[in-house]
Amino acid sequence: MTETVTPPVRRSRLWLWIAVAVIACAAGALAGHFVFSPKPANDQAVETLFQSRLPDPAGTELDLGKLRGKTVVVNFWAPWCGPCVEEMPELTALHEEFKHRQVEFVGIGIDSATNIQQFTQKVPVAYPLAVAGFAGTELSRNFGNSAGGLPYTVVINPDGSVKYRKMGRVTAGELRAVLPRT
Repeated sequence: MTETVTPPVRRSRLWLWIAVAVIACAAGALAGHFVFSPKPANDQAVETLFQSRLPDPAGTELDLGKLRGKTVVVNFWAPWCGPCVEEMPELTALHEEFKHRQVEFVGIGIDSATNIQQFTQKVPVAYPLAVAGFAGTELSRNFGNSAGGLPYTVVINPDGSVKYRKMGRVTAGELRAVLPRT
């Protein structure tokens, strides 16, 4: 019976490729963490939001400064974003649930007024929607959304500090945990 012996050069190459693969995976995971993890909100993010005047889908100006001094749930979304559409009914229900607790909701639409109007004819939304177009992406980046992904939700305390940020679909339970109880 003859036994085949793998030459040492082949084994060392195999170990080299395994080491390269492990290093590449670790580097990819680390890079993904830094790219997709929310960055801290910049110091001016809340003030920039409160100084904004954006149109609603009908063209009426919304003065976001009127939200100052309240707990504010800001949801950056778009009609073409599946997870955004999925969370809208829950956000509408929460808006109704918290409307007597000094909690305000506002949706910042990253699309055109026409597309947002068409969307709201199909999916009713009880809280105010603002049309920011693609400039809204920059506003969300100010709140730490470095990837510019949607949906992106921020909760602002009455003192203007950012209490909560989430990239991706938010649930009613997650928001109830950070919103005022009384």
